[in-house]
Amino acid sequence: MRDFNPVALLLCLTASVGVQGSVWNSSNLEAQTKRIRQKTTHNTVSDTQTTGVTEWTSWFNIDHPGGNGDYERLEAIRFYYRERVCARPMAMEARTTDWVAAADTGEVVHGSLEKGFWCINKEQLYGRICSNYHVRFQCPPVQAYWSDWGEWGPCSTTACDDVGIQLRQRSCINTQPIPLLLVPACQGHHSERRECSTPQCTAKWSLWGRWGTCSVTCGRGRRIRRRTCMRTYTTVQCLGRPAEVQKCGKSPCPAKCPNLCTEGHPSEDCSWCVCDGHILQGEVYTVTGVPVAGARVALATSPKVVRAQTDTNGQFRLPGVCSSSQTLLSIHKDKFAPVTVSSSNNVTALSWVRAILKSAEKPYVVKHPEDKVRYEGGRVLLCCKATGSPTPDKYYWYRNGTLLDRKVFKYEEDLVLKDLKPEQSGQYHCKASSTAGSIKSSPAILTVIARGKPTCNSTPDNHLIRLPTDCIQPGTDSQYYNAGRCLHNKCAGSLDFDMRCRDEAGFCCGVQSMESRTIDCGSYSLPIRAVTECSCQKCVEPTVLVRGRVITADNNEPLRFGHIYIGKERVGTTGYQGGFTLHVNRDTVRLVVNFVDPKEKFIDTPKVFVIDKRGGSIYHDVKVMRKQAPIDINAAETNTIELGDIKGEDPIGQIVIPPNSFHKENGEVYEGTVKASVTFIDPRNITTAAAAPGDLNFVDEEGDMLPLRTYGMFAVDFRDESNKVALGAGAVQVLLDTQHVKMQEHIPKMKLWSLNPDTGVWEEESDFSYTQRTTGGHGRSKREERTFLIGNMEIRERRLFNLDVPENRRCYVKVRAYMSDKFLPTEQLEGVVISLINLEPTPGYSSNPRAWGRFDSVLTGPNGACLPAFCDVQRPDAYTAYVTAIMGGEELEAAPSSPKMNPNIIGVSQPYLDKIDYQRSDHKDPALKKTAFRINLPKPNSNNVDETNGPIYPYKSLIACENAPVDANHFRFFRVEKDKYEYNVVPFQENDLTTWTGDYLSWWPNPQEFRACFIKVKVHGQKEVMVRSKNMGGTHHETKGKLYGIRDIRSTRDLREANTSAACVEFKCSGMLFDQAEVDRSVISILPQGNCRRVNTNNLLDEYLIKHPPVAQNNESHAFTMLAPVDPLGHNYGIYTVTDQNPRVAKEIAIGRCFDGTSDGFSREMKSDSGVALTYSCPERKINRESLFQRLQTNPGQTLSQMARDMRELEGLQVQRSSTQVVAYPSEQQGRTQSRRVSNVSRRRAAIRTRVQ
Repeated sequence: MRDFNPVALLLCLTASVGVQGSVWNSSNLEAQTKRIRQKTTHNTVSDTQTTGVTEWTSWFNIDHPGGNGDYERLEAIRFYYRERVCARPMAMEARTTDWVAAADTGEVVHGSLEKGFWCINKEQLYGRICSNYHVRFQCPPVQAYWSDWGEWGPCSTTACDDVGIQLRQRSCINTQPIPLLLVPACQGHHSERRECSTPQCTAKWSLWGRWGTCSVTCGRGRRIRRRTCMRTYTTVQCLGRPAEVQKCGKSPCPAKCPNLCTEGHPSEDCSWCVCDGHILQGEVYTVTGVPVAGARVALATSPKVVRAQTDTNGQFRLPGVCSSSQTLLSIHKDKFAPVTVSSSNNVTALSWVRAILKSAEKPYVVKHPEDKVRYEGGRVLLCCKATGSPTPDKYYWYRNGTLLDRKVFKYEEDLVLKDLKPEQSGQYHCKASSTAGSIKSSPAILTVIARGKPTCNSTPDNHLIRLPTDCIQPGTDSQYYNAGRCLHNKCAGSLDFDMRCRDEAGFCCGVQSMESRTIDCGSYSLPIRAVTECSCQKCVEPTVLVRGRVITADNNEPLRFGHIYIGKERVGTTGYQGGFTLHVNRDTVRLVVNFVDPKEKFIDTPKVFVIDKRGGSIYHDVKVMRKQAPIDINAAETNTIELGDIKGEDPIGQIVIPPNSFHKENGEVYEGTVKASVTFIDPRNITTAAAAPGDLNFVDEEGDMLPLRTYGMFAVDFRDESNKVALGAGAVQVLLDTQHVKMQEHIPKMKLWSLNPDTGVWEEESDFSYTQRTTGGHGRSKREERTFLIGNMEIRERRLFNLDVPENRRCYVKVRAYMSDKFLPTEQLEGVVISLINLEPTPGYSSNPRAWGRFDSVLTGPNGACLPAFCDVQRPDAYTAYVTAIMGGEELEAAPSSPKMNPNIIGVSQPYLDKIDYQRSDHKDPALKKTAFRINLPKPNSNNVDETNGPIYPYKSLIACENAPVDANHFRFFRVEKDKYEYNVVPFQENDLTTWTGDYLSWWPNPQEFRACFIKVKVHGQKEVMVRSKNMGGTHHETKGKLYGIRDIRSTRDLREANTSAACVEFKCSGMLFDQAEVDRSVISILPQGNCRRVNTNNLLDEYLIKHPPVAQNNESHAFTMLAPVDPLGHNYGIYTVTDQNPRVAKEIAIGRCFDGTSDGFSREMKSDSGVALTYSCPERKINRESLFQRLQTNPGQTLSQMARDMRELEGLQVQRSSTQVVAYPSEQQGRTQSRRVSNVSRRRAAIRTRVQ
């Protein structure tokens, strides 16, 4: 016996017992072990102080006992599995991977509900090492409940004869004193709303009042009498006039100023009162404390008349302003938001005012109008809201591009439409304006359904499902079946309140009913659930995610633990490898994310991500620039910093900082050494294109977002000598060498821009002017005069700048992505990120023949993607572009251009293809990757019929590009993968999560979370073989014996081992079905094609299946049947399970791990020697008898007679064939069976003839 007692490792969170952080060994644990054993069976303990239903999580195994031991730390488990472990687990259970309880191993272990479980090798007796443990946790029931509802609040409207809302609330009360962030939320809403109404509106006049005094004491004047409109609301008016005017006065008056001053005397222009000897002094600063020179000061009563201007210290003097009363001043300065301030009043004849100016920011829409569907006669509210500095104060609403009359529709920020008519359907958008500019919202579609017209078509649309390759329907020879589908467009449902900016519950056309059908495949049958009726239902709202990885553009170093901001709110942190996941709000239209390195090794990089509103996960590879190493400069001297450091090339420009320009945040001038870091994103280096901040767009005066063409971007970082305090700089000059501007028409349009990190939009800083400078270039033998463009800027809050020109030569490029190189229209991929890099017009640099000018990304939809690009009508090669495609982190392959250009493969017809000059990246060098293509961008000629069918469309033909038929010209990408087929009894499109249908036979039971399961099958044989998984219901009463679906996949050759391949086969995971009521252990049959025999089964998998009955029978040597495990077993069992909010991402991760043979790795090269569940031997069948051709040559007469008898006998056997069923590759197996039967019949007949003779 050992000197310690094994302990059942289960931690129970109670008030009286605490074992956190203790070592579970020796005598101090004997009593605890005894108590636990008395209270537990099957290694579990219940909490006597907790009521309600608890739930165990899945098993987690994130460490192996190599090194110091086995550490299953709770912090690491939460890092990898995020929300799958509750905040305060009640209990924890640990077992080895051989399913031995921790209490029975005899090992020294540690456990804590706060830290997890761990076992240390050096603490074990006799030199043992720790076993490989996995753990699970028990989550507590809800410890919170709602209070009683409060009283209804006041009606939201005070207008008469109007409808508003009332609000009442309740509170979520916790029964335990748990920290706020760990308290589980109460289920349900914390507030309720209901409609309320106000009385009818009334308006009537009071009696006339007395006549007032005459307006003048001399000359002609007037007197007035008034009456009051007594009304219940401001929108109701009394008929008639509120006042009557009567002439009065007769004697003429001498001319004088009508302005009456209580103090002082009127000014010469009689516009204000002047107090001689009084002075108003003031100072104007920025928010960072820097004095503002040249600010215009005016009286608020006459803001257009400038009374004074600030000097270089930001100060001004305004003589004659009376100090005994407050005076409102209006202060203006270009690129700053205007401000109105009030002076202080006193009796000293001297008053003072201080004003703070904020940088002007163009308006930016934060709330866009949303699509709405309403019945005729209903009402609708469309909302719009914009921010900026100054705040936008004017809103305009448009329908189908036409401005709506404000007097008729009486709108401000929001547009209200009542008593709707079908003709009011259309596209609505708003425009917000301020003195800084304008911005337009995204359009919203309003659909008004006429009375008596159904809101949703009840007849399903055609939807063809591809059948297995061996399923040929008799009489049609078709491999497709029409299963029907409902168009998931919005419809008019029953809303509890229809006057919200966003409808509380969206309604879409969805499946009302389905029926089970049987597809006759000739030799077997397939079940299918077909849609029979559609109706208006609540929309499926899947989770929208953005995933990716942040790495540097130079060497792919990850941004570890970087801060992620959306606007000014920090929303997350990147992982150790730079990975990130963001949950996107449903109403997000433009997703701007800012990546900030807290270690300040990389520059802050705002990115604008494309998102898929239909749900799922979009993957983005984010590139950031490494921050340039700082140099020391003297703040008291003129400093010049060059922009661009490509070896052997001249800099693109310079930054010139005058002496004494640096200042601290409080405005104090900084003197001393400055740590200056200027990071330049050089367009001559194409590898920096993906690191461009923002999306290179600006907003014009009309509020439209338009593209920019860059000649370089730079990020500045100035700090004091200690490298801690950030410094600003004023009156900085930026010089651009005109020799690098290859298109001369760009020079007069060049501007200097700064990036708004919150909106991702570039805003204008200044224009450029010409100057001549003498300079000596890199590699130049003498100094020479060169022409520069010079612009001015101040470095304040923003630190990212751009040398850009607006470009109006624009087009769209049509690109589609496919599942394979067959390019079938029914196999288009959605959610693929297509990126296009525009290159400069003419060759200019030896190190990089073409510099880039713009970078754009677009997401493919059901009809491909249209990418914006620059194009030219004069020269086909004036603009060129590189195009790439990525899906879930995987680069797709472009259509080949060598050894011969094939228009049918590329997707573009001749002669337009020659003009475009399509070349895949490996066109000249086969060693290069095949994941990109280069094209010229000639603007299509509308008079040339060959150029009117794509793939390049004029900028005004975006709708034609988006709606182009699949047979129109387009460029192509495809996935490189083995033969693959998937069949679901309940059809579902994985690229559109809104097509999910709640059914017991749905492959994915939950549209919010998708669990992908794969099994690794190893094959010994000279050829690759197809492997099928047949997935049936197992233990659930609704699905038992019914088919979920079929998966076929061809094995992948292991390049390291001869005559060996392996297949990662998907199977239906066990677990809860869509009603979340009962678990189904699905029955999985693995069936390889051809002459295959199972030679080995993973011992751990076999043991697990035996310990978790029922056990499926595996009597057939060519097949393997099991009840799918409920637990995520891992690579040691040959089973790979991944859960994600997107089914494609879950599959990609699981397949990568399966190929790699690990539980946390990723590979696209098959490693058949690790992580295998099943092994088959599939030798080629040897020919041991004469072929039909040989028999016809040797004995033709007898062979033909025998063939006729065999065919007649075969017809009889087919009549007696039993009922059909789903089998693996039945056509081939049936053929072998029939051959054996015919051969047996022939032998029996030969024996009978012999006996008769």
